[in-house]
Amino acid sequence: MDRRDFLTGTKPSQPLPTLYAGIRQIYSGLNIYTGTWSATEVIHLLKRTMFGATTADINYFKNLSMTQAVDEILNIGSVAPPPPLKTYDNTNIPAADPDYVIAPGSTWVNTWSADGTVNNLRTASWKSWWTGLMINQTRTIREKMVLFWHNHFATESNEYNRGIYGYRHNALLREMAVGNFKTLVRGVTVDLAMMRYLNGYLNTNTAPDENYSRELQELFTLGKENNPNYTEDDVKAAARVLTGWRINNANDTLFFDINRHDKSSKTFSSFYGNKVIAGRTDATAGDVELDELLNLVFSKDVEVSEYMVKRLYGWFCYYTIDANTVATVIKPLAKLLRDSNWEIKPVLEALLKSEHFYDVLNQGCIIKSPVDLTITAIREFNVLFPPETDYVNAYFMYEYVRSQASTMQQNIGDPPSVAGWPPYYQVPQFYEIWINSDTLPKRNRFTDQLIGNGYSRNGKKIQIDPIAFAKSLSNPVDPNMLINDSLNILYRVPISENSKGIIKKQLLLSGQDQDYYWSNAWNAYLATPNDNAVYQTVYTRLRDLYKYLMNLAEYQLS
Repeated sequence: MDRRDFLTGTKPSQPLPTLYAGIRQIYSGLNIYTGTWSATEVIHLLKRTMFGATTADINYFKNLSMTQAVDEILNIGSVAPPPPLKTYDNTNIPAADPDYVIAPGSTWVNTWSADGTVNNLRTASWKSWWTGLMINQTRTIREKMVLFWHNHFATESNEYNRGIYGYRHNALLREMAVGNFKTLVRGVTVDLAMMRYLNGYLNTNTAPDENYSRELQELFTLGKENNPNYTEDDVKAAARVLTGWRINNANDTLFFDINRHDKSSKTFSSFYGNKVIAGRTDATAGDVELDELLNLVFSKDVEVSEYMVKRLYGWFCYYTIDANTVATVIKPLAKLLRDSNWEIKPVLEALLKSEHFYDVLNQGCIIKSPVDLTITAIREFNVLFPPETDYVNAYFMYEYVRSQASTMQQNIGDPPSVAGWPPYYQVPQFYEIWINSDTLPKRNRFTDQLIGNGYSRNGKKIQIDPIAFAKSLSNPVDPNMLINDSLNILYRVPISENSKGIIKKQLLLSGQDQDYYWSNAWNAYLATPNDNAVYQTVYTRLRDLYKYLMNLAEYQLS
């Protein structure tokens, strides 16, 4: 939905005819952005590459050049975060299960368990852990890319039902977040979660299973839109290539069984140049034939590269792509992906440093996903959580945030299908799907609760402190600057000066006309912060201000 349509509550005048076509015309290309590098551009970059733009991050990146900022955001490092912990007790866990002896506060990721109760608890643990990583993210693109790849290579934990599988899958996406796409595809192909989710472990010479071979081509590499494209026979041939991989349920490892592998040759269609992958009979057959299959798929390099660049473009810029953008952005980036031997980082670097990325038409035009909404609100208002040493309560709070996004229709770890979440592909609504009569009230209730009484559990509370947020701004004693600075962070589309004046009068000046009605109250608070009456005056006005701003349509846009 066009952002102007969204803000006015109207529908697009006509449906979008294809997945990436649209009526928007944008003419900027991949030339290096040389315009103003102000808070506006910094915030745009941060909101697209991270979850929200905190005051500290804005101030940090403003002191760098655009090139330096993008370079730092793309430098994700190689150190993996500490793994998820056992935050649950042994209630209903069999004493003979290996998980039973894991000490509270230790990690479970290296200990096998097939028990259903244990794996449900572990799944909840890594989902909370993942939410915590998003909330406490470093100044890099890693967390946004992990979510991107999770949507692209979608798996559902309620289908594979192994906590270790979920954690290892997430760790793979995390390790390869800005790495080599072809290498990542191979890793996903033999990943336990994917093997279980798309029945790769059931794929045998006597009963080939086509689930993964179909999605490998249709969703993960080539897409549906190429014409000509792969055929049903190609799906069947690829399935035969992938026969023989199995999971050892006694230790959660993958192995190849040559006796279950189709040893005959596999012939592909003219789309792949009638390529034949010779059948093999030795123990290396699984790896060798898999590599040949991926080489075959990636030999359609134009199709694969353009499909993947469009996916990245939809995630970081906008969901419709007009003809000019195809010519000046998509095709050059796709060529860069090919020339870079499938490395993702150079593509992201070119896009994020381009005049196209900072084009005003690419700002404030994406409706926040539920994960983006919840994590962004937490981060931008610097909501304080229990320390990591208090891991039980920290995980409790992370779970609350995760569950709130889930009620708004984005449950991390469990997208609704192998295609991911519909707003990233469903024509013609795309991101508009996030907003409906059920989810919008839930979004408002979440922010209302955070800015209101907060969320309490086990004697701990997470809550927005509106005074602390105001203090982080440049000049909160001036109500005009307070509102402007707040809107610059919270909104990505401007509101009129008249609207600002009404908001100021009604919420900061308590219906009065003179700015000193706020300035005097703020200065009184600074002079006597322990005076409860003075504190409540400032607190109530700021609470009502931010509650109101988060309830407006503009807050839903990124």
